[in-house]
Amino acid sequence: MVPQIPKLKYADSGNFFLLAGPCAIESREMAFEIAERLVHICDTLQIPLVFKGSYRKANRSRIDSFTGIGDTIALTILADIGEKYGIPTVTDIHESHEAAVAAQYVDVLQIPAFLFRQTELLVAAARTGKFINIKKGQFAAAGAMKHALQKCIDTGNNKVLLTDRGNSFGYQDLVVDFRNIPEMQKLQVPVIMDITHSLQQPNQESGVTGGKPELIDTIASAAIAVGADGLFVETHPDPSKAKSDGANMLQLDKLQPMLEKLLRIRNAIK
Repeated sequence: MVPQIPKLKYADSGNFFLLAGPCAIESREMAFEIAERLVHICDTLQIPLVFKGSYRKANRSRIDSFTGIGDTIALTILADIGEKYGIPTVTDIHESHEAAVAAQYVDVLQIPAFLFRQTELLVAAARTGKFINIKKGQFAAAGAMKHALQKCIDTGNNKVLLTDRGNSFGYQDLVVDFRNIPEMQKLQVPVIMDITHSLQQPNQESGVTGGKPELIDTIASAAIAVGADGLFVETHPDPSKAKSDGANMLQLDKLQPMLEKLLRIRNAIK
């Protein structure tokens, strides 16, 4: 199932769709560099693309962590990318008052996993009329997502996507339960697998999140094999220099070969 997001290209290609981009908007130059590469790759492979970038990082472990370059600056960059390349864009929001503001710049509002139960946030996002991508809480079962979905529907917005990003496994690790994908698909909405955040190692004593990016291909392959509708991936030309979540991001040069492999898996299971 591919969502009918405005400006989404190749929606009838039969391929999975992709939410991809940097963790955070670090600069205009970096965001456009990544966007241009993503657009070229997805045009070549006919993969529906939504460009992703956080305009602000709110849930950081340490007070000195990078949070953004300024809300309006980052949101304007997202809007400019959407306009230049003719593609939809997505960013996450953390408080209800952000919904109406961010909705002026992007096509999809994302609800972080830690906040998927926040009724006021969900209602505010739904009232914008935008598509909403709700990430499943690391502490929640797939079945719990029906309540988050219903809050949006009851507000008058059924344009909802659901994303799995793994479940907490002890204090500093995550594990992916691939039963979550078909379970959430029973709700008749597109279901996405977040193949980078699901490999985080959160709550490190250093205050900097760790990760296992060498397993991104493994998680992605399994997700497509069990029928995920879309993938979420954070990517960067040099993850070691990324200002946020570099430890679990995919190096940009590795994206196209991985997507080509995933398309072969997708075609094999059809």
